[in-house]
Amino acid sequence: MDKWKRNLWILWITQIISLASFGFGLPFIPLYIQELEVMTPERLKLMTTILAAAPALTMGIMAPIWGYVADRFGRKLMIMRAMVFAVFIISAMGFVTSVNQLLFLRLMQGLLTGTVTAAVAFVASNTPKEDLTYALGVITSSTFIGYSLGPVIGGAFAEVYGYSMSFVLGGGLMVIGASLVFFLIKEDKSTLVSKKSEKHASFFEQYKKVIMPTVVVVLFMLFFLRISRSLFAPYVALFVENKFPSSDGVAITTGIVNGLVGISTAISSMIMGTLASRFNKMKMLQVLLFSGTIIMLLITQYTVIADGMAITNDLWVFVVMYMIFFFIIGGVEPILTSTSALVVDSGDRGALFGLQGMMGSLAWFAAPAIAGPIVIDYDVEKVLMVIPIVLFINLVLSVKLRRLA
Repeated sequence: MDKWKRNLWILWITQIISLASFGFGLPFIPLYIQELEVMTPERLKLMTTILAAAPALTMGIMAPIWGYVADRFGRKLMIMRAMVFAVFIISAMGFVTSVNQLLFLRLMQGLLTGTVTAAVAFVASNTPKEDLTYALGVITSSTFIGYSLGPVIGGAFAEVYGYSMSFVLGGGLMVIGASLVFFLIKEDKSTLVSKKSEKHASFFEQYKKVIMPTVVVVLFMLFFLRISRSLFAPYVALFVENKFPSSDGVAITTGIVNGLVGISTAISSMIMGTLASRFNKMKMLQVLLFSGTIIMLLITQYTVIADGMAITNDLWVFVVMYMIFFFIIGGVEPILTSTSALVVDSGDRGALFGLQGMMGSLAWFAAPAIAGPIVIDYDVEKVLMVIPIVLFINLVLSVKLRRLA
């Protein structure tokens, strides 16, 4: 097997482990904080929003810095840095005694972790150009598989042993992933910045090289794409809780919902990544964005009708429609990331994915800022109405990208 393929599939396994580790406890934060502190429904929604936005703020600041360091000292080193810090931070979340302590750890999570960006930068820098879209589809799928397995296992575990132990178990699992990266991943050192004239390029000089019209459009599209994926995610637990007459079964059901959504997105990333490497990527991109907009409009209409008619068994109908939506947009990110990577030198791809990580984090921060006021003043379902608007903006931007690509 070629070295790049071997690295890809080892990273695929380690990223599933890594994201599953985060998924053991993080989706249940709205439920966890109710154990830490007695609060009103309004304060619960507010703290859920703040805890969702906190790591995005610090990760957005650090992502370009870590990307710059990766191009000089190695992308494998950055994966190890993210995973080792995650071991301690995730485990520590299981021992907090207040919401403020949890908030501090969420801020540290954004500052010191970020396994996804580090892994994608590694793959983009160590894969032949002709296989890049396929490889990025594969590594993107690992993110969603991990996110899907983590909540399912973590939810079942939390029902028996409690939310705090789910975090501890997640931290222990991360140790396995970090060990696999350390012992099995082999980086191609020739992709690092090595020329003397480039080695001393400043932080701003390197990013000046990376920022070009195609990259700028992709960055904005990734920003809006990740907003569309993140808007409703922090409130899934509250949505599920509203459908249950008691707290029994809420955690495991939330885990199953997140798991099904993650699996559908992962499957899409692999399938669409493979198809995009064979067919016209830009046409596929526009079809996916248009279809995603339509299905989300249907979802918003259904939730309004179900709520108005007091349909109490609408949860699984919603979940099926929500899975279809994530299957459709799951193929968008590999197309966008490969399009930008192909116009940037391999030695600058750590910086490129640092920028993309920053935009993703800004979106992660912006999503709760947009959704928070809506959730506090209205029902959580009303957040869904914003998603078609965001997707339509991306559809318009895709016209510009198609002209540039």
